[in-house]
Amino acid sequence: MTRRLDIANLPEFDNHEAVVYAVDEKVGLRSFIAIHNTNLGPATGGTRYWNYISEEEALRDALRLSQAMTYKCALSRVPYGGGKGVIIGNSHNPRKRHLFAAYAQRVNILNGSFYTGEDVGLTADNLRVLEKESKFVIGRERIAGNPSPWAARGVYYAILAALQAVFGDSEISGRMFSIKGVGKVGSVLCGLLYERGGKVHVADIAPEKVKSIKRKYPRVEVVKSSEIHKQKVDVYAPCALGGEFNKKTIPQLRSQIICGGANNQLASQEDGERLHSWDILYVPDYLANAGGLINVVAELDKRGYSRRRVEKKVRGIRTTAKKIIE
Repeated sequence: MTRRLDIANLPEFDNHEAVVYAVDEKVGLRSFIAIHNTNLGPATGGTRYWNYISEEEALRDALRLSQAMTYKCALSRVPYGGGKGVIIGNSHNPRKRHLFAAYAQRVNILNGSFYTGEDVGLTADNLRVLEKESKFVIGRERIAGNPSPWAARGVYYAILAALQAVFGDSEISGRMFSIKGVGKVGSVLCGLLYERGGKVHVADIAPEKVKSIKRKYPRVEVVKSSEIHKQKVDVYAPCALGGEFNKKTIPQLRSQIICGGANNQLASQEDGERLHSWDILYVPDYLANAGGLINVVAELDKRGYSRRRVEKKVRGIRTTAKKIIE
């Protein structure tokens, strides 16, 4: 039996409306679905498949991420609230397809109070299983598709607003950027900056991803993951996992702007104040990376999915960032 977790006493709990512990012992499913707030509409948020070291770690991640989704939806002006699903991963599970099918059936029990889609650790094959089993899956391959390129575009537009605020212009060419994590979002962001003349440093714990980026963008400088945040650059873009900025790492930063695609970049709320005291402009992650959300929820628009409307709304991230910075 799983030990009972006292959810209300966890620091990430923020009066969440519902937390579902979804289990299927036959296929090895252990997961949480957290619904933070539905004041603006049904909760929406991707499902993360990750090798959490404990159920408590998975639950706390779901609580933290679902809260950020509430902010993301509100700032994106979409009629949805914050939710998140997390599945405790097991790469050796021979019944992974059945695991995702069982998870989708748990999503169905919520009957439209939670829409979900792709997040860290999910593949296109996993998403197809979810889609087959549930009508509450968005970001479908034949419609909105992969949210990552749109998340990267949103980060790019937020960077333009931050550059304008700090340097008085939004010029990319000749400026210095560092990107931690060159996966689905970081690799696209790297291309956007590189092709416009940016001088880019990258790091990733996966050597094959670094090699791929280096082949595609030969002038990119490769840095160790443990050193990437210490680079003297104009903009540091964290695009890996969250919780990076804390009282130890913040004094090591040598960038004037932080703007990236990773979720929950601050280890605590106090770390936002620390960044401010170090005169570093931090663009909230739930604003910068909202392009992916904007793209997938467009599937739920009664008028049907429109790439043109998505592009316009993602470009609007720059305006929203400008207003928040001011």
